[in-house]
Amino acid sequence: MVSEDALISELSFKAVRSSGSGGQHVNKVSSKIELSFNLAESLVLSDLQKERLQNKLSSRLTNENVLILQCDESRSQHKNKELVIKRFLQVIKDGLKVPKKRIPTKISKSAIRKRLKSKRQLSEKKANRKKPNLE
Repeated sequence: MVSEDALISELSFKAVRSSGSGGQHVNKVSSKIELSFNLAESLVLSDLQKERLQNKLSSRLTNENVLILQCDESRSQHKNKELVIKRFLQVIKDGLKVPKKRIPTKISKSAIRKRLKSKRQLSEKKANRKKPNLE
């Protein structure tokens, strides 16, 4: 796994004015945090990890392979910074997860026998509903 502190050191933050209601104060204070992480220039991640993240996060990356996350949930700039860092680390963690290889299982012989037996019973039940052939 990648060191979180090293990843956080590669992040760049920008404080922006938050949108929405809030009166006079919201127009003066920049409490919204915009996090940007340049995936291509990261020194912490290996080439394989970069490639995996690029594939998984392709819809969230810009053309220059920069991941941008924003947070304006709180009125506090520091709280928003903590929240966006948590979200970033979770996105990276999920992106680096290697899915387990599915191991195909074989149907047991008893299950096959049981299925064929029930099919036979059903076919006999339906055959018994027909009119008898008197010839």
